[in-house]
Amino acid sequence: MVALYTLGSLASWVGGRYLGAVPDWAWLALQVLIAIAVLWRFAAYIPVALSFLAQVYILVIRGTPIVVQVMFIYFALPLIAGWRIDAVMAAIFTLVINSGAYIAEIVRGALLSVPKGLKEAGQAMGLPFYKILTFIIGPVALRRMIPAMGNQCIISLKDSSLFIVIGVAELTRQGQEIIASNFRSVEIWGAVAVLYLILTGIIALTLKFVEHRTQIV
Repeated sequence: MVALYTLGSLASWVGGRYLGAVPDWAWLALQVLIAIAVLWRFAAYIPVALSFLAQVYILVIRGTPIVVQVMFIYFALPLIAGWRIDAVMAAIFTLVINSGAYIAEIVRGALLSVPKGLKEAGQAMGLPFYKILTFIIGPVALRRMIPAMGNQCIISLKDSSLFIVIGVAELTRQGQEIIASNFRSVEIWGAVAVLYLILTGIIALTLKFVEHRTQIV
């Protein structure tokens, strides 16, 4: 990425200084060709670079609290990049990047837990890798990742209550506003707890149904 950026900046400077008469479409096509050539030359290093970036992303997200993440996105990101994000969008984006790190590890662990003999059996049958992944490894890994996925979905739902720190009008915030008007905290917090229990129960029952349907006989 650094090489692409450096080459692009150098090419833009040369084009603006010495090739001003060249049409814009031709200059754009040249830049695309240069990018493709660089990618083709360093194609062997792309998986390594993507793996490194994924590991850094997972390390950072799992190592920081979700409250810090949403505060950074909502308050710090506009100061750094000049992007003003709505509170609801900041909450959604935080949930996506936070749960994405955990789900990535869940999927990776499930795939690694599948015995290598299944892959070798598919290769012995002459199947291409995508068919081995889709029809042999995938179903086994899916069955194993469902309980962990269910836990992560429930955790993400409950973590949404923390977005009250940026003023998102979620369930906990609504309960607070109702308590501020009638001071009946026992009834209101009890109702909030029941609503969360109903939502998490629906998720748990749905995943139980999916787990039963994907059960390997």
